Amino acid sequence: MKLYEYNAKEIFKKEGIPTPDGGVANTPRDVEKIAKRLGKPVAIKSQILAGGRGKAGGIRFADNPENAYKVGEELLSSLIKGEKIERVLVEEKIPIEEEFYISVIVDRTMKKPLIMASSEGGVEIEELARKHPEKIVKYYVDPLGEFLPYEAREIARKMGMEGKLISGVGGIIWRLYNLFRKYDALLAEINPLVLSGDNLVAVDAKLEIDDDSIFRHPEFKKQEEYEASEFAFVKLDGNIAVIGNGAGLTLTAMDLIKLQGGEPATFLDIGGGASPEIIRKAINRVISYPKVDVVFLNVLGGITRADDVAKGVVEALRDAERDIPLVIRLTGTNEEEGQRILKEAGIPFETSLEKAAAKAVEVAKRV
Repeated sequence: MKLYEYNAKEIFKKEGIPTPDGGVANTPRDVEKIAKRLGKPVAIKSQILAGGRGKAGGIRFADNPENAYKVGEELLSSLIKGEKIERVLVEEKIPIEEEFYISVIVDRTMKKPLIMASSEGGVEIEELARKHPEKIVKYYVDPLGEFLPYEAREIARKMGMEGKLISGVGGIIWRLYNLFRKYDALLAEINPLVLSGDNLVAVDAKLEIDDDSIFRHPEFKKQEEYEASEFAFVKLDGNIAVIGNGAGLTLTAMDLIKLQGGEPATFLDIGGGASPEIIRKAINRVISYPKVDVVFLNVLGGITRADDVAKGVVEALRDAERDIPLVIRLTGTNEEEGQRILKEAGIPFETSLEKAAAKAVEVAKRV
């Protein structure tokens, strides 16, 4: 379960990690009110899960409440990375002197939590690791033992921190790890952790909770807004986005794509009982991935109804940011109604998985 940034920051603040002052807004008027309350330049940040929102125009700045209203109006009526913007986080704009990176993840190979830290924050960690691996400090923590403050300070020293920053950054690392353990997280990340004057501030925050631990955290079960991850989504290196209703169906479609000589660009499992809105979001999500040239939607209706899928497809193509060919295999529950909806919208489909996979590869090669 991935959390929206504002949810993650609420938890960070509760656990002693400083974050910018601000608030969440659902309307341009609310954006203006928060900007007035803060009384200083603000950052207005789209609350979506997709990465790269800054480059896609999802983070904007305003110097006064009037400009904040205009920016809020523009963002709250837009699609960013295939997601409709329903709320924004309005925060004070933090002056930046230095940017650092800190994260805690589960290393499944080593079966241990891994702390990664760098003196170069604000960049994609994958790119930094590829070009300058020596700039990333890695520290494995014994999951059965206690992570002590002096260990966190040692990580800060290896990052190149000096003087008061050793204890300051070390303290943030220690709190982030304890937060990671307390909330059964798969990922806890600050990028960037900003040095502003004498203060360290988590300008961005990511938190992903292990789905299997939710029974231990009633605070997440009670608040639907925390449940921000509607489907499993993995980016790959090919150019054919694969969407399916179930992990097995999605993997089978990917195997057939490979057998036909194509390369999958995504694994996206919408799960069972997906609504038209989930279908729309799924298609828009993969379309926003620049490597995608073709979308292959493989649905065998059971709990998932073919007519709901068809409605979602029509909505997605109406709202799509890019004109991408869509190959559909649709059969199962309410298939006649679903196929009728697609026919009336002029959207072709197949009932055979093998034929649909071959068609997707053929279209991808033409593109």
